[in-house]
Amino acid sequence: LLAQFSGGNAAVERLEALQEWVRRASDVLAAGGGLEQTLIRSARTAPEPIAAEVAALAARLQARWPTSRALLAFADDLDDAAGDLVVAALLLGAELRGPGLARVLTELAGSLTEEVTMRRKVEADRAKPRANARWLLLITVTASGLAALNGDYLAPYGTGVGQLVLAGIAGLIVVCLLWMRRLTAPAPLPRFLVDADRSRPASGPAPTEMPVR
Repeated sequence: LLAQFSGGNAAVERLEALQEWVRRASDVLAAGGGLEQTLIRSARTAPEPIAAEVAALAARLQARWPTSRALLAFADDLDDAAGDLVVAALLLGAELRGPGLARVLTELAGSLTEEVTMRRKVEADRAKPRANARWLLLITVTASGLAALNGDYLAPYGTGVGQLVLAGIAGLIVVCLLWMRRLTAPAPLPRFLVDADRSRPASGPAPTEMPVR
């Protein structure tokens, strides 16, 4: 429950990093850079939250993976609906090879900026119930520790029936905490890109279509 509180901010930071990476890539493409070379070079300046994913994409392209397959693997690494939008635009650009990809990515970066702003507002709204959950958890742990130091208070729980009652109370507390964790957890947006060929052997045929779900 305590570890969850930093999860929302981490997701926003990853989205902001993705927006920054897309904007940089669009600038390079607008200057006349090729798609694959732009993606490979972007690994050098990729923002930290997505640096590992971008580095893996660059490594796959350098290993002569088909561009579409490498991009779908990149979408799986990001594992985010916003990442699927970016990869879908890159897949279309890799297929059409037209001059409009830079403009599309620029517009997409603007949309991601708006989504980052919206998610920050949502996380701010969730801050109060999460703080309440944190205080409740800390108070529960502190009260349990103080009660454990009071031998007279714990004496009724020394019998078999007392142990069952204590287990029931502890179980109810755990259930309540798990329920609070579920209430404060954001629901992930569904993805729409699926790499159906990723589970095939490496010697299998390269994918030629963009599978969607």
